[in-house]
Amino acid sequence: MEVAVIDLSERQKEILEIVKALGPISGEEIAARLNVSRAALRPCLAVLTMSGLLAARPRVGYYFTGKEKHNLLADYLERFKVSEIKAVPAVVREETPVSEAIVTLFVEDVGTLFVVSEEGCLQGVVSRKDLLKAAIGTTDLTKIPVTVIMTRMPNIVTIDPEASMLEAARKIVEYQIDALPVVKEHSKGKLKLLGKVTKTTLVRLLAEISS
Repeated sequence: MEVAVIDLSERQKEILEIVKALGPISGEEIAARLNVSRAALRPCLAVLTMSGLLAARPRVGYYFTGKEKHNLLADYLERFKVSEIKAVPAVVREETPVSEAIVTLFVEDVGTLFVVSEEGCLQGVVSRKDLLKAAIGTTDLTKIPVTVIMTRMPNIVTIDPEASMLEAARKIVEYQIDALPVVKEHSKGKLKLLGKVTKTTLVRLLAEISS
């Protein structure tokens, strides 16, 4: 999978060029050259250091790490664990009627429902497409449980909470899925559902970089 390049803001580009030319250089010196306050630079410096383009040492200042821009996104996503970013999943039980699952999908405003056991272990996944297929040509959805239409293990792609967000992004792209269940082994091969990572989760994370 090729990783897209993060676009730096004009201010971030200016800071990067200053540090490349004059580093190591203090934050106060950078602020003075740009004629802005030190506080105004903090968000930009945070993005540049978290991404790995710049590094900082106490009483020394900021310096360029030598990394190229095309590695920026991969480096940034590699820094975050799935456990830090995961969202709360919308869940239903196996016996839940398809009609109720459809209502849950819209109420929770999600594209995927996770089917769990009484102890919270993952049993299946139901997508918006699954529910749509079930609804077409079916007269009484109250009599069809989601267990009939859900995708079961081992056909569910999952992610460990200790994995990086880069690995999660690669799985979402490789398997062309909207939601990735975050699971941890529970007992006797059962997987405890801890959360989810979705395309929306990734977009929100990437939005923080450019904010």
